[in-house]
Amino acid sequence: MMKEADRSWYSKGIRDGIPIALGYLAVSFTLGIAAGNAGIGSFPAAMMSLMNLTSAGEFAALGLMTAGAAYVEMAGTQLVINLRYLLMSCALSQKLSPNMPFFHRLFMAYGITDEIFGISTAVNGNVNPFYIYGALTVAVPGWTLGTWLGAVSGNILPGRALSALNVAIYGMFLAIIVPPARKERVLAGMILISMAASLLVARLPVISQISSGMWIMILTVLIAGAGAFWFPVGEEEPDTEGKKEERRKVISNER
Repeated sequence: MMKEADRSWYSKGIRDGIPIALGYLAVSFTLGIAAGNAGIGSFPAAMMSLMNLTSAGEFAALGLMTAGAAYVEMAGTQLVINLRYLLMSCALSQKLSPNMPFFHRLFMAYGITDEIFGISTAVNGNVNPFYIYGALTVAVPGWTLGTWLGAVSGNILPGRALSALNVAIYGMFLAIIVPPARKERVLAGMILISMAASLLVARLPVISQISSGMWIMILTVLIAGAGAFWFPVGEEEPDTEGKKEERRKVISNER
């Protein structure tokens, strides 16, 4: 039986996950069309998205399938592209209670995407696993359904409509990073530095040949490490109800 606090976290996760689900629906629609062009049916394409919540990884896999790449090459490519999720999981683990059971950590690891990680790290204090479960309740069906619809639709939509759908994911990213950036100047500065560094990496002749997953991981380590070193965030002691009551008694005695 779910506790009252868990239900509250679950409901909050659903509310915060609705914009992500809508963005996923639009972006994965293009992925479904790419899967259809690669000769993958609608059901296998939907199952691929259900079990792999990674847009870059799935697009890369479709390209490798079309090119007839070996399984070893495909596995290596996926490892490099999705290395950033290792960093996200390590960072998010710092916001989990030390007493959290392993099965919660295991289920949460399934859904640590860029967007879920973004809303989870923005939560004040420790993250309740039911918050992530709530976000996944709407985000995963959005990603899966969009892929299925795209695979079914095929090449019906014109090219301009597909280009418009590709822009949706950038709007979703902005919706995640702008609110916390407006509150924290340091975070806003880190975001601007990350954008500038990403542009520089993409333009430099030699570095641009490195895979996107690898340089995303490199930039994440360097920029996040620099931010943690120069602008450390102190740990705050949880403000429990017992401590609140204790402070109220102290104030009453002083009066």
